[in-house]
Amino acid sequence: MSDIIHLLPDHIANQIAAGEVIQRPSSVVKELVENAIDAGASMIRVNIVDAGRTLIQVIDDGKGMSETDARMAFERHATSKISTADDLFALHTMGFRGEALASIAAVAHIDLRTKQKGAELGTHLVIVGSTVETIEEDACNEGSVFSVKNLFFNVPARRKFLRGNETEFRNIVTEFERIALVNAQVGMSLYHNEAEIFNLPISGLRQRILNVYGKNLNQKILSLDAQSSLVTMNGFVSRPDAAKKRGALQYFFVNGRFMKHPYFHKALMQAYEQLIPAGEQPSYFVYFTLDPATIDVNIHPTKTEIKFENEQPIWQILMAATRESLAKSSAIPTIDFDAEGAISIPVYNPTNKRDGEGMKAPKVQVDSAYNPFDQEPAYQRQAFDWTKLYEGFERDREAVGEASRQRTEEQQPVDPAALDVPVAENLFAETTNPCFQYKGRYILTAMKSGLAMIDQHRAHLRILFEQYSRAIRQKQGASQQVLFPEVVTFTPAEVAILPALWDDLRFAGFDLSDLGGGSYAINGLPAGIEGMDMVQLLKEIVARCVDLGTDAQALMGDTIAQALAKAAAIPAGKELTPEEMDHLIASLFSCQDSNLTPDGKTILSLLTDDELERRFK
Repeated sequence: MSDIIHLLPDHIANQIAAGEVIQRPSSVVKELVENAIDAGASMIRVNIVDAGRTLIQVIDDGKGMSETDARMAFERHATSKISTADDLFALHTMGFRGEALASIAAVAHIDLRTKQKGAELGTHLVIVGSTVETIEEDACNEGSVFSVKNLFFNVPARRKFLRGNETEFRNIVTEFERIALVNAQVGMSLYHNEAEIFNLPISGLRQRILNVYGKNLNQKILSLDAQSSLVTMNGFVSRPDAAKKRGALQYFFVNGRFMKHPYFHKALMQAYEQLIPAGEQPSYFVYFTLDPATIDVNIHPTKTEIKFENEQPIWQILMAATRESLAKSSAIPTIDFDAEGAISIPVYNPTNKRDGEGMKAPKVQVDSAYNPFDQEPAYQRQAFDWTKLYEGFERDREAVGEASRQRTEEQQPVDPAALDVPVAENLFAETTNPCFQYKGRYILTAMKSGLAMIDQHRAHLRILFEQYSRAIRQKQGASQQVLFPEVVTFTPAEVAILPALWDDLRFAGFDLSDLGGGSYAINGLPAGIEGMDMVQLLKEIVARCVDLGTDAQALMGDTIAQALAKAAAIPAGKELTPEEMDHLIASLFSCQDSNLTPDGKTILSLLTDDELERRFK
């Protein structure tokens, strides 16, 4: 019987490794930009074409490579970062395993031009599917130009399962932001299809964050700083009033590397406990610096999951530092008895002497000559005529009564159509069943099978959701023009998803115009939501769709409709007239689903006649 186990060829082994390291175009961007930073670059430019499918190009002014190094860099496990096993626990650079370039070369066309500083000529290297096509001298600039073309050209299954261009480019922006936020000392720019997305100059850490996410963030973040023998922390946390339900910016970095750490996230959330509403999230940018020997970054191919040797004490330091930052902003009331300028309160001691005198009780000055029973007191109280209070009282009372009678005569019954719900057949028009409102939240009415209890807010939410969904599907949304347009600014990740949302937003009633630089003017709003914070509403809608992703294109219309309905629905606690309640119930029962809200919450509960009879037995 022949042997069946054999070694894989190098090109197949590299393709397998690429499946772990190079998952999508954003993985290529991450690896190449981190290599450029490790090479000491001060300026990095990233050019993307077709969300990375056609071209990913990274240009840097780093130290470059020799011809031998350029060739060796694409071999598996070739690296300049480690020499012994002990070096794995003393890493201060980004990449170190030596798999990235080999994995990229296995699934793409590579064109590399690189020249060392001070060298006369550089090197031009072309690799296709792990095979070196050409290597020759080249008159190029100092630094490196990596061009990755036709990604996954020889792995059609991988290329087929790439997401839409909007999704893939949004992932590229996410990776670019993570690297940019922790390398403010490097100027970075990003271009997509020759359109500038980012142009970030060398700056300080706070300014880099503002350059990425906008100047409006400046008033919303607080400095965080803590130093101990275990770890040094710095960064920024958001004010409690800047917390968001969606789209919170949450970043942890350790030794210049982005990481995800749910345990440390809980420390921050505990620091904000009882300061922000339930369901909302704070933003934070926290940078950890500690001994590399106390962490392990080599537990995941993407190196975003990191183990800490001293997790619990770091957790406590992080929470305490966050609480201190919030206290300095007066978000948490504190009394600092050690602060300079604090009031000095001496301890009482009867034997204490001050300036040669003992402490004495304060004296009260008393006028011994005052007699309240004197006929002619020493002072005269100002006379006051109480009868003046009633001057004109009868005349004013008659005027008020006449005005009240006129208002009563002119008052018209409430038109049920005035309630902002779509017109529907009134199922209760020929009945005499009255409606009752309980605590401004529930509507009670009798039905054939029992007593119906309806949540008025959820009922209106369902009605409006179907109204807006129908308008988007039928492309007939009504827009109300605003007198003073407002400007909303989106992050590059949000801008990347707007093309997929544009038509649905327009059909829903939004009228937007592109001002450039991620800013848009809001010229019109869907009918029925006038008077609301249009900027916050639009940001909420886009954040919901970013979480959803462009792959669920069919669900985006419903996502927009749900956000609009939630904003415009009548709140719990609003008093309704019997006519309004009757119209609301009629419109609810004309909906396709009158039992559940769009997010699956119960609208109506029925107490049957049998249940009522059992309660009174």
